[in-house]
Amino acid sequence: MNQFNKLKFLGMLACLFVIGQTSAQERKAPSYPLITHNPNFSIWSNTDELQASTTTHWTGADHSLLGLINVDGSIYRFLGKEEVNYKVILPTSDESPFTVKYTETEPKGDWTSATNTDGDWKSGSAPIGDDANTVKTLWKSHDIWVKRTFNIANTSGINELFLKMNHDDNIEVYLNGKKVYEKTGWTNTFQYFPINKSEIKAGQNVIAIHLANSAGGRYLDFGLVDKQKDSAAKIQLAEQKNVDITATQTIYNFTCGKVDLKLTFTSPLLMKDLALLSRPVSYITYNVSANDGKNHTVKVLLSASSNIAVFRPSQEVTAQKYATDKLSILKTGTAEQPILQKGADDMRIDWGYFYVAAPKTSGAVQFITSGNEAADAFRNGSSASTAARGKSLSLNTVIPFGTVGKTPVERFIELGYDEIYAIQYFKKNLRPWWNNSGKETIEGQLAAAATEYKSVMQQCDAFNKEVYATALKSGGKEYAHLCVIAYRQSIAAHTLVKSPEGELLWLSKENNSGGFINTVDVTYPSAPLYLIYKPELLQGMLNGIFYFSESGKYPHPWAAHDLGTYPLANGQTYGEPMPVEESGNMIILTAAITKAQGNTNYAKLHWKTLTTWVDYLTKEGLDPKTQLCTDDFAGHLARNANLSVKAIVGIACYAQMAEALGEAETAKKYRAIAESMVPKWIEMADAGDHYALTFDDKNTWSQKYNLVWDKVLNLNLFPQKIYNTETKYYLTKQNKYGIPLDSRKAYTKNDWILWTATFAPTSEEFAALVKPVYNHAIETESRVPLNDFYDSNTGIRDNFKARSVIGGFYMKVLSDKLNAK
Repeated sequence: MNQFNKLKFLGMLACLFVIGQTSAQERKAPSYPLITHNPNFSIWSNTDELQASTTTHWTGADHSLLGLINVDGSIYRFLGKEEVNYKVILPTSDESPFTVKYTETEPKGDWTSATNTDGDWKSGSAPIGDDANTVKTLWKSHDIWVKRTFNIANTSGINELFLKMNHDDNIEVYLNGKKVYEKTGWTNTFQYFPINKSEIKAGQNVIAIHLANSAGGRYLDFGLVDKQKDSAAKIQLAEQKNVDITATQTIYNFTCGKVDLKLTFTSPLLMKDLALLSRPVSYITYNVSANDGKNHTVKVLLSASSNIAVFRPSQEVTAQKYATDKLSILKTGTAEQPILQKGADDMRIDWGYFYVAAPKTSGAVQFITSGNEAADAFRNGSSASTAARGKSLSLNTVIPFGTVGKTPVERFIELGYDEIYAIQYFKKNLRPWWNNSGKETIEGQLAAAATEYKSVMQQCDAFNKEVYATALKSGGKEYAHLCVIAYRQSIAAHTLVKSPEGELLWLSKENNSGGFINTVDVTYPSAPLYLIYKPELLQGMLNGIFYFSESGKYPHPWAAHDLGTYPLANGQTYGEPMPVEESGNMIILTAAITKAQGNTNYAKLHWKTLTTWVDYLTKEGLDPKTQLCTDDFAGHLARNANLSVKAIVGIACYAQMAEALGEAETAKKYRAIAESMVPKWIEMADAGDHYALTFDDKNTWSQKYNLVWDKVLNLNLFPQKIYNTETKYYLTKQNKYGIPLDSRKAYTKNDWILWTATFAPTSEEFAALVKPVYNHAIETESRVPLNDFYDSNTGIRDNFKARSVIGGFYMKVLSDKLNAK
């Protein structure tokens, strides 16, 4: 797992984007899942009221869905916001190439003026930074000074002037010698910062920038834009009455004047049916009824941005309207179509095609416009397509409900995405699971989704109730709510494909923490969800790692950390091994699969590799030397007691599998090794009223969440006293939003807290440990798909968002299931 020096600032940055219109107590989640399929097709609302903000991709980039309803000529907005329209004054590099003058030596005199350029300044193309794959001019020193001179013919027509900029790190910006912007920190994407338009003049102008690297990467790209006036007529806001989240659906209720609207987003991620799970189609259902006992004329608009199919909004797209026998369809994608040409963390897909489809029986009218024309077209009753190629187009679908009375009328729209090729696996491009044969079509998937609509809704409703009831029984209402909000987020951080060897691959993206694909210490915490509902998917998370070792491509006697950078699974790209961590993870999870499936088939298939890894653990696991572990945020540790627990548990898991395989002598040997390590661990870690973070410092402490498998898998290794002692101690260390990860810092990981809570001796102690995690989920100022790494005092994210690891919330449910009497 990646180390981050910038964690605190990212959390502070998230606070700037809070747009809460309801109190924290009324929240259901920090961000609301709308469309959730995989890391590429993932759309969220980051405000409690759906019409309070533009919907976004999980990375934070705008992926706009705009919803309007016309009731007897009055128009109400219930979904998203109209996108702001900017006119380019001075282009950024993604819009047009440009050059700057720069120096890495502090300039003398008034360096911000246009005339002061001494001999040390060089010419370079933008963007500037330290990643040769993404920049035109390399910068690797601490400071850089940059100047860009440009001419403006006329300034009188400027409405509102904004600096459009993406920078990393600390920055000062001067326009014609006057400081107009300053920031300590950085941005991850282009952001817009207002500037007084009086600072720009007709004729020659100069932007001068000083950028200082304080941690991590380096980057600079900038330009100027004019925010255009909103010429659209005033649109009223629908009144949101409530919102509810279930495992597969997010449901809103609105009052729109004299009618009520129930709006349901359904991503039918039902793991029992891999064909349905992998079908890249979500539904938006509209249920409309009059609230005054009279009849009203109603129609609804969905306007979906073509930016859902681009990496950068500056990319040109094509769009078209067509029809099949039963569906009216809109389609858009980039003109370039760079299939699997890049891998990164902060990335959106820019290949394949995005689709909006409606059954012909609904009477839907579809048309394509530029982004800022959709609302006006809906108000005016226009349905003419005015664009087929451009940037930031709108795919518009109008559904006429006709005359609506008190009897509800229901219609639905489908949103789909065809990636064409989803993953590159050891240099071979793989199609998504639903089209592994290459003979399926997205139109076929959309048609099947429409035909099966009622059946799918019934299945989702039944499953939603099952998930909630099961979690409620295991841990109470607050725990059940956490499980519900974890479900779609965890699944949507994966992609399902089939390997060339015919194996299922369920490949995670390590969202917002490096972008790695199939990271083992991301698989490990997320595993409980899949062990409960589809153990084959957990196999799909291990298969690629086993193949990496067994093919000889990864020659080390321990498990790899990852398979690459999503979506390119061509071999580990993380720069450091995690030998005890990942080997222990792989052995423990294979044992958990064996237990969940009730057979040894999977363990037997990989027994030789598991034996290699367990032998490494027997040599190096009890008292680990300095090496990386998953909780590396405060630096590497030697003699890590929790990492030692993982090794001991891993060895015992191997023995348990050996016994199930009928290898009695092997089981006896490794069980004895694990048992012999426990008293040594107790002696080294015992700090009186708790057990230490490291064996050499009894003044430290940490969550020993790895102990949970001793209970869940009935290994019966560690005495109950350890669980009693640790739990009692943790409860003295709780902050407002949870127990810190360890004694070094105040930050915590909510997935680990719920593992720790699972081995609490009593239900009261379990609830006490879970309560702060629940409070964080509904109170945090970090309005992003639930982050798992945050300050336990403030609740503000240190980093991470939208990660699969919160599938670990289901550990208590898993424990109850595997140990049911």
